[in-house]
Amino acid sequence: MEGDAALVTDPVAVLVVLMAVLAVIFWFGETGPGKRLFGIVPSLVFCYFVPTTLTTLGVLPADSPVYDWIKTYLLPASLMLLILALDVPGIIRLGPKAVIMMVAGTAGVVIGAPIALWIFSSWVPPDTWQGMTALSGSWIGGGANMVALSQVAGTSTSMFGMMVIVDVAVANVWMGVLLYLAGQQQRIDRATGADTSAIEDLKRRVAEFTAKTTRVPTLTDLLLIVAVGFGGMWLATLASRWVAPATGIFDPMIWKFILVTAFAVALSFTRARNLEGAGASKIGSLMLYLLIASIGAHADFTQMREAPILVAVGAVWMLCHVAVLLTVAWIIKAPIFFVAVGSQSNIGGAASAPIVASAFHPSLAPVGVLLAILGYVLGTYAGLVVMALLKTVAGA
Repeated sequence: MEGDAALVTDPVAVLVVLMAVLAVIFWFGETGPGKRLFGIVPSLVFCYFVPTTLTTLGVLPADSPVYDWIKTYLLPASLMLLILALDVPGIIRLGPKAVIMMVAGTAGVVIGAPIALWIFSSWVPPDTWQGMTALSGSWIGGGANMVALSQVAGTSTSMFGMMVIVDVAVANVWMGVLLYLAGQQQRIDRATGADTSAIEDLKRRVAEFTAKTTRVPTLTDLLLIVAVGFGGMWLATLASRWVAPATGIFDPMIWKFILVTAFAVALSFTRARNLEGAGASKIGSLMLYLLIASIGAHADFTQMREAPILVAVGAVWMLCHVAVLLTVAWIIKAPIFFVAVGSQSNIGGAASAPIVASAFHPSLAPVGVLLAILGYVLGTYAGLVVMALLKTVAGA
C-alpha cells in the first residue's frame, strides 16, 4: 500500500503507533495469557507482524522517514548498549569448555549456511543469500545483528520477513529439544563421561556477578547510557566515512557496524560496563524492538509465499550447527549444559539463552546472558564471513 493512502502518515504519529504497539505487546506479555502465548510464540514475532498487519490494513504507511531514521541511528546505538555489558574476564573464568562450545556453535552456523544454500540452490529465490546473511546475524548474535547484516547485505523487506518465519519455525523447535535435554543432563553427562565440577563454581561466580552489578538506576545513569549509545553511534559513523576510503575494503555502512562493535568492546573493559547494572541492555533492547517494529511495517504478507522452502533450508542449516556442536562436545567431553547454552547463546541470543540455562539451574541463567553477549560481538563479524561464503555459492 502506498504511503499517502495510509490512515497514519505523519512521522511522529507513525512513531507513536509503533511505540504503542510495542507497549501493548509487552504489557500483554506480563499477564497470564500473555506469558502462556509468548512461551510458545516469542514476542519478537508479534513485534514484527503486528506492524505488518497494520500496514496491510492501511493504518501505517509502507514507507516513512521515521523508518529510515530508526535504522540509521537506533540500530548502531542499540548494538553499542547491548555489547557494552561484555565481561571478557568473566567469560574466560567460566572455563574454556563454555567458550569452546559457544564458538563451536558459531562455527556450525558459518559452515552450515553455504552447505544449506548449495543443497537448495535450484529451488530458492535468487536473493536467498541476502536473507540468510541476515539470519546468520540472529543465529550467531541476536536481533540487532540480524538487522545490521540485513542492511549490509541489502536484504529486501519481504525476504527479511520470510527469514523471521524461518527463525521462529526452526529455532523454536531446537530450543524445545534443548529444554528436554536439560531434564536428562545427569544421564547424558554420565554416559559421555563429562566433568561437571565446574558447574558448581559457575553458580557461585554468577551469583557474585549479579549481586555486584544490579542496582536501581539514577537519572545520571540513564543519561550516561543514552549518551554512550548515541555517542558511540555518532563516532562510528564519522570514523567509517574516513576508514572506508582509506582502507579500500568494505563500504562506510559495513565499517560503521564493525567500528561500533569495536568501540563497545573497548568500553566493556572500563567502568562504563557498570552501566549494565543500571539497565544499559534494556534501553538497547527498547531501541532494538522499535527497529524490528519499523521493519515489520515495511513487509508485505503477499510476498511471503516462498517461506516453506526456506524453512527447509533453515532446518538443514540447523542440522549442520548441531552436528558441529555434538562433534566438538564429544571430543572435549563437554557437559550437556555447555552444549545447550553454547548453542542457544548463538541461535536464540540474550532473549532465550537464559531460559535454557535456567532449565539446568535457576542461578545459571546469567551464564546464558554472558555467552549471548559474546554472541552479539561475534555476530556482525562472523556474519560478514557467512555473507562472503553465501555470495560465492550463489555466484553473486
